[in-house]
Amino acid sequence: MTEQIKQRQPLIELKDVTKTYHDGKRKDVFAVSNFNLTLYEGETLGLVGESGCGKSTIGNMLVHLFTPDEGSILFRGQDIASMNEREFHPLRKEIQMVFQDPYSSLNPRKKIGWLLEEPLKIHRKDMKKEERKAKVEEILKEVGLDAEYANRYPKELSGGQRQRVSIALAFLMKPSFIVADEPVSALDVSVQAQILNLMRELQEKYKLTSLFISHDLGVVSYLSDRIGVMYLGHLVELGTAKEILEHPAHPYTKALFHANEKVVVGEIPSPSDPPSGCPFHTRCEYCTERCKTEMPQMRTLSGDEYDVHIAACHGIPV
Repeated sequence: MTEQIKQRQPLIELKDVTKTYHDGKRKDVFAVSNFNLTLYEGETLGLVGESGCGKSTIGNMLVHLFTPDEGSILFRGQDIASMNEREFHPLRKEIQMVFQDPYSSLNPRKKIGWLLEEPLKIHRKDMKKEERKAKVEEILKEVGLDAEYANRYPKELSGGQRQRVSIALAFLMKPSFIVADEPVSALDVSVQAQILNLMRELQEKYKLTSLFISHDLGVVSYLSDRIGVMYLGHLVELGTAKEILEHPAHPYTKALFHANEKVVVGEIPSPSDPPSGCPFHTRCEYCTERCKTEMPQMRTLSGDEYDVHIAACHGIPV
């Protein structure tokens, strides 16, 4: 964590957030459980974990697509979790998202120029038509696309170009906070590095706060100041990127580093029937009887409030 970020204030705070999906025909799915996390102004925090761990649910709650069943989500001190859509609407321009799938996140019936102009019409009613068009050209240039792309439909663009448009939409209103949910996982490997570099450049240029969600610890470490590790709805480790990379403490974090092709050995328990005790105990080589019955609490390994390294594991000395 840089000294500059350490001096900044919290922008977003998740406090005891829980989210359960209900389906009358199935068991309840426990997506997120008692989740606590703080994001500071100007930082990029990477959230990593296998598919189904709850990280996308966290992202969706942060942009108000879902609301938690319990807990609070504070944005500059305001609890957005308790807001209805009308109350949250003024914050839409402040909180944006880059979605995983560039093929489904853009309206196929609208030209790129229309897609980019529409948010300006809604949130910048003071702008004239000529100013909006100039802004569209400017943001297209920032994401590496010529102005003529404004006249194209999404179907005329490659996957990488579509994701550049999605990024342009997210950065258009100069938001304070962006959630990027697996933004490169649907792209060809040859394009992924280009998109990651673009996002890094824009984040540094605008000094905004971002949550970068991925199943790939390598991708997350490339972009992030801090890294949080999720497993089965729980935050199991949190620290600076350097600390997590050099001194991973939780067995699950270590498994993510050493797993072949980033697949951890063992079957992931169902979120509708999570195990008792530590959620990772069914796959952990260090499991004890205590792990099977008692949920581990977060323990501090090093650092302070801003760059603290914490992990939830009974095997870590108190």
